[in-house]
Amino acid sequence: MALISLTIFMDTDNITVADLGNYPATENFSTYKMNIELIDSHCHLDMEPFDNDRDEVIKRAKENGVGYIINIGSDREGNIKSLAIAEKCAHIYSTIGIHPHDAKTLDDKLYNELKAWAKNPKVVAIGEIGLDYHYMHSAKDIQIAAFKRQIALAKELALPITVHSREAEDDTLDILERYAKGIRGILHCFSGSVDMAKKVIDMGFYISIAGPVSFKKAEALREAAKMIPDENLLIETDAPYLSPVPNRGKRNEPSYVRYTAQAIADLRGVTLEDIARITTLNAKSLFKIGEIPKNGAIAYRIRDSLYLNITNRCTNRCGFCVRFHTSFVKGHNLHLENEPSAQEVINAIGDPSPYKEIVFCGLGEPLMKLDVVKEVSKWLKSKGSKVRINTNGHGNMIYKRNILPELEGLVDSMSISLDADDKEKYNKVCKPDFKDSFEGVISFIREARQYIPAVTVTVVKLPDIDIEKCKKIAEDLGVGIRIRSYNVVG
Repeated sequence: MALISLTIFMDTDNITVADLGNYPATENFSTYKMNIELIDSHCHLDMEPFDNDRDEVIKRAKENGVGYIINIGSDREGNIKSLAIAEKCAHIYSTIGIHPHDAKTLDDKLYNELKAWAKNPKVVAIGEIGLDYHYMHSAKDIQIAAFKRQIALAKELALPITVHSREAEDDTLDILERYAKGIRGILHCFSGSVDMAKKVIDMGFYISIAGPVSFKKAEALREAAKMIPDENLLIETDAPYLSPVPNRGKRNEPSYVRYTAQAIADLRGVTLEDIARITTLNAKSLFKIGEIPKNGAIAYRIRDSLYLNITNRCTNRCGFCVRFHTSFVKGHNLHLENEPSAQEVINAIGDPSPYKEIVFCGLGEPLMKLDVVKEVSKWLKSKGSKVRINTNGHGNMIYKRNILPELEGLVDSMSISLDADDKEKYNKVCKPDFKDSFEGVISFIREARQYIPAVTVTVVKLPDIDIEKCKKIAEDLGVGIRIRSYNVVG
């Protein structure tokens, strides 16, 4: 299946060549240098601003954690230079395409050249192509014809597409809907509204965020960057354009992608390491480059907490559950071939002292492995760790006894999924294994208060769920409540 990347163009700063010998490096980033891999999913190293120091720029990117670079072709000369750069550097890949500015040059001869170049193993996409009604360097009908023709080429060759769109949103979306149905996509250099982001996410597109997310006045972009689901997120520089703070106004380069990643991490309440892992997985999957984790993680870090994935089984089949469309959470593969023993979990944890808390939460219901939870929790408490369990509240129904006294002193906090305001809605949303599960969950929450110091219920925000009624249930039970977006996991 071919994939699409959609470029939403933003006005650039005045581009100058920076004094790259003195480029800034943040202390925060240096602490992550050895632990992260970033991918710049869209840049233009073939362009003239890099002619004097291209090799140094590439070296600097590698030294700063940029594992792969996708260099984007835009005209005939740029395509030739981009492919040459990719063939020289193992970690750089190229796209092949004609930008809408140059759509008038796409005759049969150039099209056949594109087709030949695109068969090179270092070519991972067709692009950048699309529509630009701002400058109109090529007539509208010529741009549209070139756009459609290159989409067809990508379909024929099963390659992704990088699409540029400026002041042509309606026509761009219309063409994608009519000629690219069933094809995943990316909004490259996104600058649209939250509403637009939601629409293209519903179409199955990725959204790529560039340096303007770090600009003070980019409020709409920051709001969009907050709500993009992990599995739809990419990052890029679009170098030499759109350099992020603290280098705004200077020539952009791939090493600066870290600043964009950090800005997004701050907005989303996660770490740079989390954003790097998420976006690197997405770029590798999209462009079919590099290695993707094949083994499911038992212990995995998000922010400053360590999560424990001890089973993929669950007694609910919630329609919103991540496990029904992916095995990855925050870039971690959680698909278990075998359920780990308590000792295997302890070995996976290693030293628990660096973590704020240790959380039993994976793709399945952790209390289905009660003995493992108890043994590992006892060991963690001996090490002075705080322990939390994320559960669907079915524990007493699973074991046909009250298991909560067995967790007293071992568990500091418990997050229990309520997810509905009455029995009928619960059965519809969660599809539980047990009869009267909603009542069982309510009973479990009430009982948990006697044995667990901190109890919170969670509710996924869905159209049919009355959040206010859920809040009242939590209040009556004397517990806290947290409302979750359906597409935010981890």
